[in-house]
Amino acid sequence: MKIRKATRQDAPSIAKVHVDSWRTTYKNIVPDAFLNSLNYEDRTKLWERNVTQMSVFVAETEDGEVIGFSTGGKEREGKYDEYEGELYAIYIFEGYQGKGIGKKLVKPVAEELLQNGINSMLVWVLEDNDATYFYEKLGGKYVDTSDMTIAGVKLKEIAYGWQDLDKLAKEG
Repeated sequence: MKIRKATRQDAPSIAKVHVDSWRTTYKNIVPDAFLNSLNYEDRTKLWERNVTQMSVFVAETEDGEVIGFSTGGKEREGKYDEYEGELYAIYIFEGYQGKGIGKKLVKPVAEELLQNGINSMLVWVLEDNDATYFYEKLGGKYVDTSDMTIAGVKLKEIAYGWQDLDKLAKEG
């Protein structure tokens, strides 16, 4: 398993992970009609832009197949003074989850935030997503809860935070 910085050429592979992961992770949480409306072409265009505008990291197999990605940067809402950074997204194909890849994908985000003088980070996760346990296991502490709406359905998000990214950057 190799973790590396994504390039524009990775956009179609990242899009596939993004769409497929949403469909498996959020099944029975987000309406099926919304999940079915997600498509590779639109997500490819999104990730072609994103990889040139922000740091995106991919996990790839020995055969070069991209099976997961992560991205992060400055905290976007600006209302959490004690958390300067944010893990924007981390997705892994369902068949590769639970194998330590997520932890390896968090590491370069934490490292890059530290290199940019950002020592803390939060992440937003849907309350009904099993990934809540992943963030707790990584040492994330409850920060806040927020309501959001996807396709007309009200959902709760939980923010988990880390005050010191050194441990995440070292252990990964």
